[in-house]
Amino acid sequence: MKVFVACESSGVVRRAFEARGHEAWSCDLVEAEDGAARHIQADAIETAGAGGWDLMVAHPPCTYLASSGLHWTARGHRDPRLTDEAIAFVLALMAAPIPRIAIENPVGCIGTRIRPADQYVQPWQYGDDASKTTGLWLEGLPLLVPTGPRITPRLVDGRPRWANQTDSGQNCLAPSEDRWRQRSTTYPGIAAAMADQWGDPSSSLFGAALAAAETLEARP
Repeated sequence: MKVFVACESSGVVRRAFEARGHEAWSCDLVEAEDGAARHIQADAIETAGAGGWDLMVAHPPCTYLASSGLHWTARGHRDPRLTDEAIAFVLALMAAPIPRIAIENPVGCIGTRIRPADQYVQPWQYGDDASKTTGLWLEGLPLLVPTGPRITPRLVDGRPRWANQTDSGQNCLAPSEDRWRQRSTTYPGIAAAMADQWGDPSSSLFGAALAAAETLEARP
């Protein structure tokens, strides 16, 4: 498959698909962190519309979309047009001429201003010791099925905490210029599951993921 990973500079998702034999390209306005040749430093919307892609996994910037930052807009400290522009960008990604699309983003206004996420996943469901509620908006793809091993958190006053969290539940990363980049990077277990389950629509694994997704959807 020819896979387009939009708004990614880390290369985590691109490398997961490459490891399984796909022609995968990442795209972002900044250069690839790993210096990979298969990285397009350009506008993601224009590149997605160029055609020829079989699958797109997109990670639109969440600064003006995530619930964690929307309170600044609600309090009048940030221009609401920034969120309007971010929503327009997501809509353009969703409308790209690509048969299979996955949009990834944390909990935020995509779910209220466009449509609810098809599912939410957690890194600890896919073998990574971390908590990060991540929404997936899917087109032509089955739900992503947890692969494990399921990571058990430590308990602090009865509350679950994973390795990326302090005892109070805050993110462990110290303030820095690239903190946003580190926090937005896809966890390897989720990237591997995407590549395994979405990498070949004709494979038995894709069919198994689709069947499992239908089972998950049917649960009360």
